[in-house]
Amino acid sequence: MPNQRLRQIIREAMPELTALRHDLHAHPELAYQERRTAGVVVRELTRLGIRHRAGLAGGTGVVAHLPATVPGADGRGAIALRADMDALPIVERTGAAYASTTPGVMHACGHDGHTANLLGVARVLSTLSERPNSVTLVFQPAEEGGAGGRRLCEEGVLEGDDASRGGGEGGGAGLGEPVRVIYGLHGWPQLPLGVVGSRVGPLLAATDGFTVTVKGTQAHAAYPHLARDPIVAAAQVVGALQTITSRSVGPLESVVVTVATIAGGTARNIIPESVRLGGTVRTLTPGMRVLAKERLFAIAEHTARAMGCEARIEWEEGYPVTENEKGATGRFFETARRALGDARVCKVDEPTMGGEDFSYYGHHVPACFFMLGLCPPERMPDRGGAGYPSLHQPEFDFVDAAMETGIEVMCGLALERD
Repeated sequence: MPNQRLRQIIREAMPELTALRHDLHAHPELAYQERRTAGVVVRELTRLGIRHRAGLAGGTGVVAHLPATVPGADGRGAIALRADMDALPIVERTGAAYASTTPGVMHACGHDGHTANLLGVARVLSTLSERPNSVTLVFQPAEEGGAGGRRLCEEGVLEGDDASRGGGEGGGAGLGEPVRVIYGLHGWPQLPLGVVGSRVGPLLAATDGFTVTVKGTQAHAAYPHLARDPIVAAAQVVGALQTITSRSVGPLESVVVTVATIAGGTARNIIPESVRLGGTVRTLTPGMRVLAKERLFAIAEHTARAMGCEARIEWEEGYPVTENEKGATGRFFETARRALGDARVCKVDEPTMGGEDFSYYGHHVPACFFMLGLCPPERMPDRGGAGYPSLHQPEFDFVDAAMETGIEVMCGLALERD
């Protein structure tokens, strides 16, 4: 389909999609609680006449499927497009007329925009008489720490169903043909509005978490010699953990070790028995992930022991590295440049140390995750602007106009002929 015709269809749909996005923004839901959001998705898919399956991944995941309509296209596998749906426990400060109506919860990561964007893709593709590929649409719950992507993969959302191969409904979560490649996007405040970007290889980091409980001996604060002070030991542990980045790995390696919480003590005149530290470790390669964990355990345990205390460590394995497969990413760049022109497509030079559970899909099929620019031109720092609020900030809001670009690129990926 010529780009101008596709753009016309998208622009005609934008008022309704914008209203839909605002409605989702006003009614945010936390991980695995996205019942209303899933209901909106099901309502829209039903209205469009798109076959779908709901109630996945604990009850709020939705998968939909559009079959190919071009003769001979069956049997090659589906192209999957994914959007996440959950919000964050943050008090909103956007001042928008459609601000969150749920106290303490807001769409501070733009998943309302991702969901509306994919519904826009569904709307456009459902109107086309010629679809050279079958397309699977994945509306995923619980990206924010709940690993909804892993759960959908385990339930078979990428595996299709028996109906596509002449049998009855499959027992798993999938619909239609098995998925052969998957794409996802994320609104990105650091990129200009209307621009998309990605890279081959690591794009986002592995996101492991830790809790260190430093246990000592409680005593009166006036008699510290009678205590084994966990506060002093914990302070030493915090400082020593920074040597993982500065002394345990090469200067060109990307590793983040952040202690983000400290809790301990009940009164100013009591040295407590224990102190708890919590934080995150971010890495970009499997080897570095193993090394960082080993060094964290050794440093915390031995530093606490040197101070007469004991360190007990709880390690929470987080999301894997989001790794973009070469072929899928090459197809993304070709499609995006054809649709938008070279000036609106960029190569992301360095990975970001944020994380994404889109990574799990890439363990099963070739995958490419890309960034969708959100920053209006007048707010770009290189043009004298102050930048745009970042992800997970209370002032952040997905930019409606970005959906025109996101829908066009995703439709292009779905319609690309091999």
